[in-house]
Amino acid sequence: MGEDVRLRAVVALAQGMAAATTPRESWRAAAVGACRALDGGFAALSVWERERGRLRVLVNVGDRAPDEEEFPDGEVYPVHQFPEITEFLHDRWAGGIGPSAWVETAEGPGGPSGADDGYCHQRVAALRRRGRGSCVVAPVVLHGRAWGELYVARPAGAETFRAEDAEFATVLAAVVAAGIAQTEQVEEARQLAFTDALTGLANRRAVDVRLGEAIERHRVDGTVVSLVVCDMNGLKWVNDTHGHAAGDRLLERFGSVLSLCGAMLPGTLAARLGGDEFCLLAVGPPADDVVKAADELCRRAAGLELGEGVACGVASTQDPIGAVPSARRLFRLADAAQYRAKAERSPKPVVAGRQGPDDPVVRLADRPADGPSPTGERRRIRGRRP
Repeated sequence: MGEDVRLRAVVALAQGMAAATTPRESWRAAAVGACRALDGGFAALSVWERERGRLRVLVNVGDRAPDEEEFPDGEVYPVHQFPEITEFLHDRWAGGIGPSAWVETAEGPGGPSGADDGYCHQRVAALRRRGRGSCVVAPVVLHGRAWGELYVARPAGAETFRAEDAEFATVLAAVVAAGIAQTEQVEEARQLAFTDALTGLANRRAVDVRLGEAIERHRVDGTVVSLVVCDMNGLKWVNDTHGHAAGDRLLERFGSVLSLCGAMLPGTLAARLGGDEFCLLAVGPPADDVVKAADELCRRAAGLELGEGVACGVASTQDPIGAVPSARRLFRLADAAQYRAKAERSPKPVVAGRQGPDDPVVRLADRPADGPSPTGERRRIRGRRP
């Protein structure tokens, strides 16, 4: 392969990984790009899980064997089956030798110099079992540590990989490492953008995105969407009397309770909307199950040290609340139910739509924000993004 061709292959690999928007897309772009660059028939990218002492395959591309899924859930290999992981990535580095790729063949040992027959036995057996003639294995190094490996194979009968291919694979592995680092940075930024720093729960932005998607599903196929909005009672008193550090601890403890109750409903998002306001977003579970979880939330919150419980409101598309054409309306309904719970000092959640055809919560939510306010009942519902 000419130098120009290889340069173009490196650029294509880098561009493919740069265009990826998720870790999975990045892994696949790495394997596909390396497979094409080395003229292979199959490629895989694996991560080294140090704490578990194993390699876990992230993605398989190309001519996959029947037991090789594109994104496998449980394809793992104990490191003791591949001594080169320890020997090559530790002992040789300690001696000042940098990471470089090597070639294995179905005929027998072909690994780094000094390897004995047992050194590559597992890889040789795998090549034979899957009808492949040779492979090149390239360590992927990230932040100065072994992250995993890039593996490219050719079918039996094809030209065997040579030493120059291993040298090129080393370059490709470095490009892959740079792409993975970029993906991890983007993912970290994404997590920060959608996570509340104090509690570790999702934040308002994450709720807006998920709720918008959920309401679209509801419009298409009737999926039940429910929202629990709760406001902690007495947080200002805790801050004023015991200090903001105590208030923060109370918020963190309530966040844990919220997560626990949310776990009662599969796939539920637990979030802090801001200040002392939190929510649960459930997509799929029946409304009665959501109300039970909200009731448990109220019960547990009432037992928190220094806390005064929560005011909790529930709104679900499964209840008689009328059409829900937008996320904004469901939010207003849950917010109005929470306001009523607070006004009544209710120890249990108030559920929109369950007080008959003239439900005061529904009236409150649907009244224009700038309209007249009925005595003792109306507050302006905060504007919320759809």
